[in-house]
Amino acid sequence: MNAVVDFCGVKVDNVDQAEAIAKVRQFLASSQPHLIFTPNPEMIVAAQEDHELRNILNDASLRVPDGISMIVVSKLLGDPLKERVSGIDLMLKITELSGKEGYKLFLLGSAPGVAQKAAQILSQRYSVKIVGTNDGYFGDDLGVINKIKASGADIIFVGLGAGRQERWLNRHLNELGLKVGMTIGGSLDVISGNKKRAPRWIQALYIEWLYRLFTEPNRWKRQLALPQFLWLMFFKRPK
Repeated sequence: MNAVVDFCGVKVDNVDQAEAIAKVRQFLASSQPHLIFTPNPEMIVAAQEDHELRNILNDASLRVPDGISMIVVSKLLGDPLKERVSGIDLMLKITELSGKEGYKLFLLGSAPGVAQKAAQILSQRYSVKIVGTNDGYFGDDLGVINKIKASGADIIFVGLGAGRQERWLNRHLNELGLKVGMTIGGSLDVISGNKKRAPRWIQALYIEWLYRLFTEPNRWKRQLALPQFLWLMFFKRPK
């Protein structure tokens, strides 16, 4: 198996969840900051036109495959990924690791009050120290940066929406004084209880995307990225 799988110019690391956590341990032991991104079909489609986003994704220390269609397509094309590593599941594993080994977390993103509620839940569940939170509705980068730096966090989870969160972390990670920065999309909404994640049996059938479409009908435009992704991979990618 290849260590990296190329999705029309977007490189994704061929890791399972255990291997991803092993890499995170290495990052935390390093003296350099590391970026973790979670590419999915929507982002791969966006990156075809948005070359800045493509370069940011490809330059990250770890890019985990957050989409079951990516696993299926990679197998059909003969360059199989090992498994889906969903962003929220990896986030929770890192949080569990942090609780056991004493790493401090900062949560950034979502609507006012959501990160604080998620912090309370994670602190109780994993006995992890969350040293700061901030919602995603800010215009003053410097104020948020100073807040994060003053917190003494080792890891930051950033949920600012696809595209914005990757750009923000890529631009600011070096000045934040952190070991690891990871993008998490809408995970804070799920953890806080604002949104429901699909039941486990639906996750096991790999139709979590369909559940989200039924529970959030306004996502239909985003779901159009899936047929675009399939078209790219089967008909437009370089042979």
